[in-house]
Amino acid sequence: MNAPVTIYLPRDAAALAMDADAVARAIEQEASRRGAAVRLVRNGSRGLLWLEPLAEVATPSGRVAYGPVQPDDVPGLFDAGWLQGSPHALCHGPTEDIPYLKKQQRLTFARVGITDPLSIDDYVAHDGLQGLRRALCLTPQQIVDEVSASGLRGRGGAAFPTGIKWKTVLTTPAEQKYIVCNADEGDSGTYSDRLLMEGDPYVLIEGMAIAGLAVGATYGYIYVRSEYPQAIATLNEAIARARQAGWLGDDIQGSGRRFDLEVRKGAGAYICGEETSLLESLEGKRGVVRAKPPLPAIAGLFGKPTVINNVISLASVPIILARGAAYYRDYGVGRSQGTLPFQLAGNLKHGGLVEAAFGLTLRELLYDFGGGSASGRPLRAVQVGGPLGAYLPESQWDVPLDYEAYAAISAMVGHGGIVAFDDTVDMARMARYAMEFCAVESCGKCTPCRIGAVRGVETLDKIATRGAQHEQQVHLLRDLCDTMLGGSLCALGGMTPYPVLSALNHFPEDFGVAAPAAAHPA
Repeated sequence: MNAPVTIYLPRDAAALAMDADAVARAIEQEASRRGAAVRLVRNGSRGLLWLEPLAEVATPSGRVAYGPVQPDDVPGLFDAGWLQGSPHALCHGPTEDIPYLKKQQRLTFARVGITDPLSIDDYVAHDGLQGLRRALCLTPQQIVDEVSASGLRGRGGAAFPTGIKWKTVLTTPAEQKYIVCNADEGDSGTYSDRLLMEGDPYVLIEGMAIAGLAVGATYGYIYVRSEYPQAIATLNEAIARARQAGWLGDDIQGSGRRFDLEVRKGAGAYICGEETSLLESLEGKRGVVRAKPPLPAIAGLFGKPTVINNVISLASVPIILARGAAYYRDYGVGRSQGTLPFQLAGNLKHGGLVEAAFGLTLRELLYDFGGGSASGRPLRAVQVGGPLGAYLPESQWDVPLDYEAYAAISAMVGHGGIVAFDDTVDMARMARYAMEFCAVESCGKCTPCRIGAVRGVETLDKIATRGAQHEQQVHLLRDLCDTMLGGSLCALGGMTPYPVLSALNHFPEDFGVAAPAAAHPA
């Protein structure tokens, strides 16, 4: 009997939303009807979301991609000889040769879409656990030094140097320390955390274990938003298997060192993506921002020294330990070193994930990867960095994507979310949406955010009427933004002015402002 042909079909949430389970059943039924030997592996998504469900057939010369596949397409694919990698209208050729993938620099996402997410053997066969093995041979200080030398900065948006945070926790004496992974991915247009947790959970587990060894923490928590049920289920199963294999627990691989972790489900509050609100929620309290100091690195979860890092930050650690700080540091530009998974969304033909080194431009992402607008109309504005990010006009699309270059134009790279709008967008409405979002999601702790956002919505509504006091309302909006920028306790209120002011400054005509507002800071 011939060996079965392996077909990879994602079980990622995006693929499931596009009927991947029905496609899987159709493949199994059609193979059975034809007497064809097929092995179906439910992998993670490659991140080419416009092609989901993307099926890949393993051939002697490599995987061949077909997509987007629907259940009704399956008989025709078998008729065309897809088990041998034969041509078909849905065939994209060898997966690795698809330009969208071929032009990427995948480090953190190197295994996503390639391996069976829950197979430890598959993970190890694709260079997994090398970083943890090396970390077990190093002192905590040596691990921290390696991460510091890599130039890794927080990938959740704040871009704080990871090594400094770890060093603070390491040098703060305490009987108990914690590692907390912030997986409360709530920014609009972002999904890299979810893609990674569903497609390669072991890299996150490995990164957290290394962090634990580095700072002397013996326990960790992954705080995942409740809207990610597939990610939660995948993580729980992966943790159980890692514990059974001896990579978690009281004696990691016979080293005498211990680290364990668990998943905690959040209730979906956007503010719990802010690290101190997250800690409050983990402790069973209402998610409200804490005043600083003390910093969480000194007095965090249950008052103990705590490392809080984003999913992508922690998942980047294994490759740094496995290949060395210099290898990772050689990607990127300036102080923005390594890679970032950019997430393309909004009005684009080819939405999806692009992992690349810092330094490429927004224009490259929008056109070389995104393929331009899905509507066919000219793109007009792009929001970078989630709902608190600035709206950038075409004149700024050639600025290199790095933290400092974006800060210089009053924008932020953030978590790498990119949402594109064509020329039909009303930027005054988008500014109002930003203020309304802040008003709805505010924890209510500080007045500038709690009251300022409500007054901001009211003011934008008055601006929209183009009434007698129109000019005064525009000035009032700027004053409100200035107060929120300088007086808010956390980034929610402090950064809501970014999209509002950028819309007002770059697209003044949508607000009925005749003169350019270039003299005002965004």
